[in-house]
Amino acid sequence: MLPPSDWQLILYVRDALLEVTGGRENYEEIVGYLQPKRNLNSDEAAQLVAILKALAGTVSYIDSIHHGALIFALERTSLWNLATSYKNYDAADIMDALMDFIVSLAASKGMFTDWCLERLVRHFTAPNHVIDFLKDENGVDRKNKVLSRVHAALKQISDLVPLAPMRLTSIVVQNIPKRYDVTEHEIVMYVENMLKLESGAIGEIVGSTMLPALVDKLIELDVEIGWDGKMHEDAKCIFEMELFEDIAELADDDEKYYSSMCASELLNRNNLQGNKVVEKIDSLIVMTFLHLESCQNSGRLTEVFDILLASFKRTVLNTYKSKFTQFVMFYACALDPEQCGVKFAVVLRDMFESQLNPPITRMSAVAYLASYLSRAKFLSSALVVDIIKSLVNSCFAYCKKLPDSDMNPEAHQVFYSGCQAIMYILCFRMKSLMGIPRLRMQLITMPMLQLWKQKLNPLKVCLPSVVEEFLKQAKAARLFMSAELFIFEDLLESDLSIAFGGMDRLDMFFPFDPCLLKKSESYLRPHYVRWSRVKTTYGDEEESDSGSEASDDDFVDRNANDMIDDDMVDSVGAGLDFDPDLNKMSITPKSFKYGFKEQMERGHMNVVEI
Repeated sequence: MLPPSDWQLILYVRDALLEVTGGRENYEEIVGYLQPKRNLNSDEAAQLVAILKALAGTVSYIDSIHHGALIFALERTSLWNLATSYKNYDAADIMDALMDFIVSLAASKGMFTDWCLERLVRHFTAPNHVIDFLKDENGVDRKNKVLSRVHAALKQISDLVPLAPMRLTSIVVQNIPKRYDVTEHEIVMYVENMLKLESGAIGEIVGSTMLPALVDKLIELDVEIGWDGKMHEDAKCIFEMELFEDIAELADDDEKYYSSMCASELLNRNNLQGNKVVEKIDSLIVMTFLHLESCQNSGRLTEVFDILLASFKRTVLNTYKSKFTQFVMFYACALDPEQCGVKFAVVLRDMFESQLNPPITRMSAVAYLASYLSRAKFLSSALVVDIIKSLVNSCFAYCKKLPDSDMNPEAHQVFYSGCQAIMYILCFRMKSLMGIPRLRMQLITMPMLQLWKQKLNPLKVCLPSVVEEFLKQAKAARLFMSAELFIFEDLLESDLSIAFGGMDRLDMFFPFDPCLLKKSESYLRPHYVRWSRVKTTYGDEEESDSGSEASDDDFVDRNANDMIDDDMVDSVGAGLDFDPDLNKMSITPKSFKYGFKEQMERGHMNVVEI
């Protein structure tokens, strides 16, 4: 029989704990009250609350060796059961008393700190038999009753025990569900609580661990997904889709939107339907997107982005052809284009250009860069041109250092990956960039023509589908005046191209190709450039020529006898192409109906830096 007053009960419990090695009758009575029961009456509930409060006042007497039965009974006491099973009373008092006991035990004895933290972290997921209760009309309220108390207790322990946050991060990471048969509900709820920690009261301490752990989990799921369809076919697909000029806003019409996909994309999407791992990663990425939106609203996105960027460089960048995880970075950039969006591009460019990085890292970085600049609707044209200029200069400088080098794709993989990135970006951006006089001037004054005509000959080595599309657009846009480059029909993949890509075929890796995750893709759609919406330069040319194919003669001046006056030469001499052997300026003749400035703005003259 328990004593009537709280003070007497505390003394009773203390004595029972101390005398456990002798008489165990009172101790076993206390343990009996803690045994989980499904249907407590109001009196039994009140007794349980009283016992828990008394234990909270006597935690200094609890010993892990002699009080194993007590600890075991407490381990089996779950807030989820309290919140969903007891019908005859409000379980709030029991839940509060249990949390007070756990906090007191963690703060009183260091040996129990990890145990207490683990008990709380175990509540990050609900037991399977509780899931149905959380689906009814009161499910959200029941869930909040449990998790609000769990996170409040974690905050209290962190305040009372200085080393607790460090221990907590380790326990959270270790307990991330790793079983292959883990349910979507289980992993989603666990990650939800990880993100709640990241943005919560102790987020400044544990946040830098939660996000990288989440990225690691996404990658773990990512690599589990089998990829049907050949990567080469996917690479070709993006340039074979029909241009849907008459499609309205696709975001408002899923049927029309999906009709803009090419056959292999639809096949891959259909093959992923019903895949449990795909469903899990889709839900987790959406949850991450929502968390990023919350960070943006609270003014925390920049600091969170830095954590994600470090995790991306450490984990995602060198993961072999990651399928979906990288879209977390894409969405973060879309939420803050001016800071996060620009920073991501610059970091990728710097990683490619740094010779301190291994070749595989540099190739992966430039593949991400090319795909990102091509697909990100939110990036400015000026930034894109600036990055292209850096890539052109970097690749051209590499060529000049190796004037007598043979065309060996395996020896120059990084160089070829940079060249392919330039072409790939321009496949998507040529029309928009050449339509802005200032940016068109920058493009035509880059040493791009010399780069393609180097002995390393990237046009013969890079992926034929990319080279062919690039040359079509370059010809139509009059990016170069020389006609000799534009023999591109029926380009076939050669041994040189295969050698450049290597066994991993990184030449076919376009990380931000259309996302095949149904829920995640709907968030990305407003910020994403699909090939079916790209306005190509040769489309305009075909219209203006009434369907006739442009010939190489279009790149030769029809008034070749017109002279260049001396004032014009003096004003731009340093910018024109000189033949060092003849010691004179050479320029492909064009009509000088317009003045020099107008010629440059209209793209009728190619000025190249050497």
